[in-house]
Amino acid sequence: MWRRVFVVLLPIFGLCSEDWNRMAKETLTSAIKMKPNTGVAKNVILFIGDGLGVSTLNAARIYRGQKNNKTGEETVLEWEKFPYAAFSKIYGADKQIPDSAQTATAILGGVKVNYKTVGVTDAVPGEGCDKLLELGEAGKVVSVLRKALSEGKSTGVVTSTRLTHATPAATYAHSAHRNWESDVDVIDEARGKCRDIAYQLIHNNSDIQVLLGGGRRAFYPTNYSDPETGRTDVNKRNDTYNLVEDWLNIQREKNRKHKFVWKKDDFDNIDVNNVDYVLGLFSPSHMAYEIERDKTGNGEPSLSEMTSKAINILKRNKDKGFFLLVEGGLIDIAHHDSLAKKALEETLQFEEAVKVAASMTNQEDTLLIVTADHSHPFSLAGYTKRGNPVLGLVDEESARIEPPLDKKPYTALVYGNGPGYKADRENLTGVDTAADNYIQQSAVPLEYETHSAEDVGIFSQGPMSHLFHGVHEQHYIAHVIQYAACIGDYRENCDREERSTSGSTVPEVLCWLLLASFLASRIGT
Repeated sequence: MWRRVFVVLLPIFGLCSEDWNRMAKETLTSAIKMKPNTGVAKNVILFIGDGLGVSTLNAARIYRGQKNNKTGEETVLEWEKFPYAAFSKIYGADKQIPDSAQTATAILGGVKVNYKTVGVTDAVPGEGCDKLLELGEAGKVVSVLRKALSEGKSTGVVTSTRLTHATPAATYAHSAHRNWESDVDVIDEARGKCRDIAYQLIHNNSDIQVLLGGGRRAFYPTNYSDPETGRTDVNKRNDTYNLVEDWLNIQREKNRKHKFVWKKDDFDNIDVNNVDYVLGLFSPSHMAYEIERDKTGNGEPSLSEMTSKAINILKRNKDKGFFLLVEGGLIDIAHHDSLAKKALEETLQFEEAVKVAASMTNQEDTLLIVTADHSHPFSLAGYTKRGNPVLGLVDEESARIEPPLDKKPYTALVYGNGPGYKADRENLTGVDTAADNYIQQSAVPLEYETHSAEDVGIFSQGPMSHLFHGVHEQHYIAHVIQYAACIGDYRENCDREERSTSGSTVPEVLCWLLLASFLASRIGT
């Protein structure tokens, strides 16, 4: 009997084996056919998933699949379809484990800098306003966005955090501390000497065409009623500047077609063919998590909707092209509060934004880069069986492989530190660990969870994407962007003819030269 059962099941086992082999062979076939695109990147879209480390990628991949009624592990996220991938070493000039201002300045500025400084060199210490003033221009780091602007490209910044937050600030600001988002945030000894980040955005960078995110509070004075809430106490500025009005006045003075929006209705009604400059501030602080977002006309657009709108405006620069930064910033915010479900949901919305960009652009002339600034002490562990709910408990059978010493069930997703610590670990029997606001357990008690030191991924497609090919220093990314787009430090030595995708390769040229030399020598004899 058992022999007959085995004979019946054998073809099924064989089919499974063939499926694994087929999967590998198809991947190998695609890899063999790969040819580097050595053309010039007319457009560059840089996606930064704030806190989107490899452990979060893995959990999000499974979560995506399980939401589609699959086991999850086999899922392929959009950027995992890109032909080239590498690792990025994230340490800062003075930190083994950096903050987001350091990492964003590295990615966008091409150099490593000090803790919590943004857009300044490593000669400027944290809160070192006087040092920055002493150094002047020599103390500032010019971002790839500003370098793209200087070459006539259109530029934009899209984020789900405040527009003055660390990552977006690295595209335009020069500040000795990332927290100096409004005038009241600047420390007493620097106030009046070093301008806050919001002021720098409006008065020094009004030529950035698309600015979409949160953070109205840094732009409005405390005696002004916020357009959404009608309250004045949500605003921060004490210097009486109304930076939104300043932006509007600047655009009017320069006769630019412009639009300011603060809610989804107005955002949706933007005529992308009849506007050149857009400022969108959709909340006093960070924008809402995707699973809590008000999708009505009075609410907020999604990250993917903002990405689509930005591309539609910027791509009208037919001659020079554009540079766009898109930050999925709420992945990091959720991780700091140990809200794993929200972090994964934000990752999936980030993926939607990448899908939108990939569908709206051409690989021949557009370099797409997806990376993270850092990771988190977040892991998926426990010998879980295939298809175990990623937001659930470690299944009982798997838990018996290495039983918990306190004999209590535990979640597969855990944090190394953060607010989820309890001296007497909670018994999770009957607890809905997949709830939107469930706080994952952690090993060390902290008010907020921290960053981690692990390398993060770089995924790329388009011109010069093959230059991401191994383990790189994080600031290398800015150099590849400049080289691919022929801007900034690589403007003068960017030989377009040499980089043509057509013609003979270097080994082929050498082969022909050797053959010619050989024939010449034979004829001579």
